[in-house]
Amino acid sequence: MNDKYIEYSKDVARARAYNLPIVALESTIISHGMPYPDNVKTALACEQIVRDAGAVPATIAILNGKLKIGLSEAEIDHLGRQGTKIQKTSRRDIAYNVLHKIDGATTVSATMYIASLAGIKVFATGGIGGVHRGAETTMDISADLEELAQTPVAVVCAGAKAILDLGLTLEYLETRGVPVLGYQTDMLPAFYSKDSDFKVNFRVDHPSEIADLIRTQKQLGLTSGILVTNPIPDRYSMPKDVINQAIDTAIQEMNAQGIAGKETTPYLLGKIVELTGGKSLAANIQLVYNNCRLAAEIAVQYQRMGDES
Repeated sequence: MNDKYIEYSKDVARARAYNLPIVALESTIISHGMPYPDNVKTALACEQIVRDAGAVPATIAILNGKLKIGLSEAEIDHLGRQGTKIQKTSRRDIAYNVLHKIDGATTVSATMYIASLAGIKVFATGGIGGVHRGAETTMDISADLEELAQTPVAVVCAGAKAILDLGLTLEYLETRGVPVLGYQTDMLPAFYSKDSDFKVNFRVDHPSEIADLIRTQKQLGLTSGILVTNPIPDRYSMPKDVINQAIDTAIQEMNAQGIAGKETTPYLLGKIVELTGGKSLAANIQLVYNNCRLAAEIAVQYQRMGDES
């Protein structure tokens, strides 16, 4: 990898130089995940939560032809104000955007890849993409799953987004050799809800267990990522029947309008916010904060153990 394409913030450069714990954060959640100014407030709060837990935040984006690892407040505000005018960027789009200096908000797959270039082992997000409902005919499967299969980064999330087929998503991850952990739970969280009808592969009860697993996978030469599912806190968890009804209605309206591809997830999430009277947005923000906290604790534990090969 040619370092001419990478630009670190001062804080992240210092953290790398002194071997401090770092947590990667994505930028699609800023530009496409929620409206302005909630998106910027949430992004800055996420960074502060990571700092308060003893790690260094590294929000990732593509700006002016550079892979930016660590953003300034002004850059985060730019992404938030521009919103969906910023291109949603997956791994597929990285080289094109860099070449043509197209600003890009990185998805889970792109953030994982760029984080791995910097040796960052832990990444916090809201929910991952996965196998979409009806994928047996549409073949609509998120690039996030392939990235998890090939990039050694631990992704802390509240499960796959509830708009997806959770059962097929788990099957896909199993096929690709990705361990799915449940933090203090045996059940797969369903983003807005604490649990689902599906079980995780392994339960873990302390951040140090996850840090140790990251190190052990590296020592064994296993190159897949690790999916750490962290349930939304009880007081913000939404009843499954309420959120499922909103999802079903949103999907019907989306299909009626012919919306497909990269526009699917932003449309559905926005429609669900509307149908739940804003409750899903509040839940989304809180689960992201919860994931940032856990990711920072894992990064701190990993740094304390030492990165032994």
